[in-house]
Amino acid sequence: MPDDKVKRRLTTVLCADVYGYSRLMEADEAGTLEALRRSRAAIARLVERHDGRIVNTWGDAVIAEFASVVEAVQSAIEIQQEISDQESAAPQANAMRFRIGINLGDVMVDGTNIYGDGVNIASRLQELADPGGVVISSSVYDQVHNKLSVGFDCLGQRPMKNIAPLTSYRVTLGGQAAGHASIPMEENRTPSESARAPRMGDRREPSSSTNAVSDWLGKLPRPVAVALTVSAFLIMINLFSGGHKIWFHWPVAVILFGAALRMVLGRRPEQDRR
Repeated sequence: MPDDKVKRRLTTVLCADVYGYSRLMEADEAGTLEALRRSRAAIARLVERHDGRIVNTWGDAVIAEFASVVEAVQSAIEIQQEISDQESAAPQANAMRFRIGINLGDVMVDGTNIYGDGVNIASRLQELADPGGVVISSSVYDQVHNKLSVGFDCLGQRPMKNIAPLTSYRVTLGGQAAGHASIPMEENRTPSESARAPRMGDRREPSSSTNAVSDWLGKLPRPVAVALTVSAFLIMINLFSGGHKIWFHWPVAVILFGAALRMVLGRRPEQDRR
């Protein structure tokens, strides 16, 4: 393409791709093709609603572009929600789920097609997304993070094939990845993500074993419950501060003896009143 005919523009590129398409086709070709047609019709309608256009489709992939970054992200969220609703009746293993990547960048224009790093980055970002999820580049995040009522999880700089590492963000809705509520968490999840610590402010429910111990102590007489709690505390101090020298048995014996004595003395006046 001669240089004098190359046109460039800054645009927002959306790339969508079916997760596990080959597996779905192998399991049910006719059903998968029908679901793909249904999903593409929904994508085309929602892209047009947000003033975008479908640039290209091949296989199970869809490329679209938008003049507005905000409209592109809104379109992606609505696409994932509608496809999730469409596939809610399908068995989980056979449900069609798209992964979407969005990038704001410079592209080369050839007729109705667009090329260049701006498109390639969007394609690589969708590979980082969870099934039913949306991942955006930092250039998109800068434009939308204070304009949309959604959350964003920073994924850091991830290596991408033939693309220099760049910072990306996962779009979240209500604390979950967009469109991710009905997707098994173990699918397409890296070990590092699974082991990631909870974010500050997250609350964890107490474990069932902790609840059981608390309930059991609550049923005991107060002196016994206090004695057992203090004894357990002393035992833990002994074990973690130097288990080679056992000393906890003497104070624990005194505490338990005192609790038992208090129980006996507390019952005698009651028996005398009878």
